[in-house]
Amino acid sequence: MMIKGSNILVTGGAGFVGSHLVDRLLHMGSRVVAYDNFSPFYTGKESNIAHHMDDKNFTLLREDILDLDKLTSAMKDIDFVIHEAAQPGVRYCIDHPEVAHRVNVTGTLNVLMAAKSSSVKHVVCASSSSVYGKPEYLPFDEKHPTNPNSPYAASKLAAEKYCLVYNEIYGVKTSVLRYFSVYGPRQRPDQVIRGFVHKIYHNQPPIIFGDGSQTRDFTFISDIVNGTISAVEHDEAAGKILNVGSGNRIAIKDLVELLIKFMNKEGIIEPVYGERYAGDFPHTWADVSTAKKVLGYRPKVTLDDGIKELIRWYKTETHGTERRLIE
Repeated sequence: MMIKGSNILVTGGAGFVGSHLVDRLLHMGSRVVAYDNFSPFYTGKESNIAHHMDDKNFTLLREDILDLDKLTSAMKDIDFVIHEAAQPGVRYCIDHPEVAHRVNVTGTLNVLMAAKSSSVKHVVCASSSSVYGKPEYLPFDEKHPTNPNSPYAASKLAAEKYCLVYNEIYGVKTSVLRYFSVYGPRQRPDQVIRGFVHKIYHNQPPIIFGDGSQTRDFTFISDIVNGTISAVEHDEAAGKILNVGSGNRIAIKDLVELLIKFMNKEGIIEPVYGERYAGDFPHTWADVSTAKKVLGYRPKVTLDDGIKELIRWYKTETHGTERRLIE
């Protein structure tokens, strides 16, 4: 599929991943509609897309995916949809399971219904490695059992199932991408690396929940963007679930040591340990061989390089300030 000259709608287009997709798609010559409700979950997303407001190929719609009529209207003349809008935050969703279900499940169903009634050629839906739950083996391939252990993970898995049903039954080409721990510039304040950077920058001890032996496959934002756009471009991705990760992992305690080192805080800052929270899981690690085969996906950014880029952005763009996150 040719992206250049296409009309592409990005739900959650002002968010962390969504705004980076908007950047790349506009650079590639697409006409882009960012569809975002600017949820109060965290504020300040306007700055993520402010640099595009005068671009004739960019449109911002301040609307909600729960409004099916508005969503259907927005998809008129749209060629491709990248569905990034979601209620994130494992701990937040544990406290508000009804919000997780409403946004992540009903919202995704609305996206699919709107696409079905429009001329959309392909819907790419962002999911999460959290759907795997406790690992039975590592690394995770797409055949690994899904055992979600939080409302967030359960809602993302339900959304995946709807995508596959719409591909199979209703003829709406859909692809599901399971992202692994995305990080980078514009990252939400509640996400783990960004939170650690903020604490260390302000000479505060970063809090590690559990003993720090849990591992994560952290994936830099540009690799996520590359994988997502490749899914849009490849018809072969339709009807498939694909891991998009770095293919590597690191223990959380080792990650904190690395951040302290790169921020020149050795001997000044030490982490503190808190109680492991419900819904946490011991390990993630992506087997990306299917994405390599289907999409030609090749993660390029090392963890060292990605962390250094995030730290540079944090220091220069945020000036050490934080956006407000709702409780």
